[in-house]
Amino acid sequence: MPYIDPNKINRIVVKVGSSTLTHETGKLNLRRINKLAEALSDLKNSGHEVVLVTSGAVAAGAAKLCLRERPRETVEKQAAAAVGQCTLMHLYDKALSEYGAVTAQVLLTRDIVDNATSRQNAANTFRCLLDHGVIPVVNENDSVSTYELENLVSFGDNDRLGANVAVLCEADLLIILSDINGFYDSDPRENDEAKLIPVVTEIDDGLRGLAGGAGALGTGGMAAKLAAAELAMAAGVNVVLADGSDPNILIDICSGRARGTLFRAKEGVRKQ
Repeated sequence: MPYIDPNKINRIVVKVGSSTLTHETGKLNLRRINKLAEALSDLKNSGHEVVLVTSGAVAAGAAKLCLRERPRETVEKQAAAAVGQCTLMHLYDKALSEYGAVTAQVLLTRDIVDNATSRQNAANTFRCLLDHGVIPVVNENDSVSTYELENLVSFGDNDRLGANVAVLCEADLLIILSDINGFYDSDPRENDEAKLIPVVTEIDDGLRGLAGGAGALGTGGMAAKLAAAELAMAAGVNVVLADGSDPNILIDICSGRARGTLFRAKEGVRKQ
């Protein structure tokens, strides 16, 4: 069986994390955002339908507000997110438009996905945007998601948001770009002999233990990425977790080249 059949990849959801979008200073990595825009536009030009799920609103807002550190209080995070969403969309719109792509901002909360009517409305919106050749740029509506309502309206992290969007859009592939090159049998930042697991066909307790066990990969958010992969796989969506330091890796993945870890969904499974 090939790593992934490029002929079966049409609709792609790309989720990019804050660590990929920012420098160690916490400020946005403008060169990487421009390279990401180029790669996404090239995928679109090659005939793919593309959706971008982006983190980075709080980081962008904090930098714009000249805050010395990332906000800790919920209301401060919400304010930073409101400012940062404007900044991110301006950058994405500017960068993507230089390659002829049209963008649209979509802000989601968990209650939209959980409610059947609003979920269908959101799916219809995505379908219409993609039919018009638009690249939707998606983020959680952090400026209204409060701590008190977290269990109701929050996805918890943008990995799960990416998986929900992939399911909502009936995507063929979800690509999670992170600061780690796939799923390992131990933390490669602590163990030089850690081995990459190239393909996962089933997520079991053993893998969950690697992702969230003591001293394992959970410190880097790997448990959330595994949960996102499990959600998407259950709906028939293949998932690739890969290093986002060079956004051109998107082209490699969609060309069928082995990159990162592929979480392979069972064939014939497609449910929303």
